Amino acid sequence: MGNAEAAAAKITVDPVFIVGPVRRRTFGAFVEHLGRCVYTGIFEPDHAQADEDGFRKDVLELTRELGVSTVRYPGGNFVSGYRWEDGVGPVENRPARLDLAWHSTDPNLVGVDEFMKWSAKAGVEPMMAVNLGTRGTQEAVDLLEYCNIDGGTARSDERRKNGAEDGYGIKMWCLGNEMDGPWQIGHKKAPEYARLATETGRAMRMVDSDLELVVCGSSSPGMDTFGEWERVVLSESYEVVDLISAHQYFEDFGDLQEHLSAGHRMDAFIKDIVAHIDHVKSVKKSTKQVNISFDEWNVWHMSRAESKAPGGKDWPVAPVLLEDRYTVADAVVVGDLLITLLRNTDRVHSASLAQLVNVIAPIMTEPGGRSWKQTSFHPFALTSRYASGTVLNLAVESPLVSSEKTKDFAALSAVATFNEETGEAVVFAVNRSIEQDLSLDVALAALGNVKVVEALSYSNKDPYWQATADDSTSVVPVANGSVKLDAGRLTAELPATSWTMIRLNLA
Repeated sequence: MGNAEAAAAKITVDPVFIVGPVRRRTFGAFVEHLGRCVYTGIFEPDHAQADEDGFRKDVLELTRELGVSTVRYPGGNFVSGYRWEDGVGPVENRPARLDLAWHSTDPNLVGVDEFMKWSAKAGVEPMMAVNLGTRGTQEAVDLLEYCNIDGGTARSDERRKNGAEDGYGIKMWCLGNEMDGPWQIGHKKAPEYARLATETGRAMRMVDSDLELVVCGSSSPGMDTFGEWERVVLSESYEVVDLISAHQYFEDFGDLQEHLSAGHRMDAFIKDIVAHIDHVKSVKKSTKQVNISFDEWNVWHMSRAESKAPGGKDWPVAPVLLEDRYTVADAVVVGDLLITLLRNTDRVHSASLAQLVNVIAPIMTEPGGRSWKQTSFHPFALTSRYASGTVLNLAVESPLVSSEKTKDFAALSAVATFNEETGEAVVFAVNRSIEQDLSLDVALAALGNVKVVEALSYSNKDPYWQATADDSTSVVPVANGSVKLDAGRLTAELPATSWTMIRLNLA
């Protein structure tokens, strides 16, 4: 797709104009006890590539290659009915439980201790969620004691008996999940959740004052509760918490141009959340700054059959569920969403791609068989690998495009990062137009003398191409030979529906 005559777009890059630091936590992911994310995803003891703890080494390797920084666990909707005690101690003594969130059975073969072992092997920072649906303050404090106290108490000595001598030192804790959603087990009105979350957070800080606490924001910008929920919850919890969660998913309903407006819509959502946070800060006359944990985001085709949970008397273990197959266009959207998160790094301090393996995920596995990369793997891995230093505030000139629903949004979505220590600058750019290529003109004179290290683009004549276990490599990011650099100006051709990365070094 794309016309022969390209439209013009311009960027000016100047290292003086900084949005904020590149935060490693922007490149987080999410592991929930949902479908095959855990069982036959990260954990499959009978697999030929399983290690001594039952973890798939191929998935661990792909997780490291993806560049994941943090992993949120164990949910998601699952956490609102979860009894963490069921997942610790001798495996043979652990009870199987009904998972009401996804109409499944959880055998509790993987719990807190296993997840912490996996996190250490994957090289990721754990982000733990507590159940504020069916449980409350005491259970959250008990879990914190089990995880973070080195010894000398009932819960910490229980952990030591279970094989972990030292406390885990988990810093990031989510106070429940999507508590305004009527689908959530134990979902609550804003005032009752606000009170419970605040009291739980306050008690947890009595155990460990250095925790970073995430309070639940509304479940999505489309919720009737959005806005007022944030006001009520933050009015109660503002001085106790550090971050408020944001969740947003995007789906292709058949209008590809609308699908490619996802980054534009995420940007608007972030600005709305910031307004609600800062309203409460102003009213409270607080000097503290609460920021955003965008701890669920992705493309999720939730109206499709893949997302239909089991029903009736069928309570399977690890059913095939939410196993979306992503297109090239979906990957371009994922790349744009990462660009958007980076552009808002001053207020988005953490983010989690939902999820990591099999369930709306960049990594797929076969039970007992192969693993492979979905299309969305590539922009995430490359952005995580090369974005470093500071995020620059760009001057952008772009033609506008429109879909039937979303009017007049920029065809060019771009961000640049600059690492003064290494002398590397990187431009990430998405052409959101499905019809027209873009001729990009980048003013780089403020960086001084630079040279192009690498330029990659990801696109395909068929934007609906999907990776499979048999063919995951036919469409990958390839060198963009159109990139030219002359006298402080860089030019490049960006195909329609494409993601591009251009790496530069100070000469």
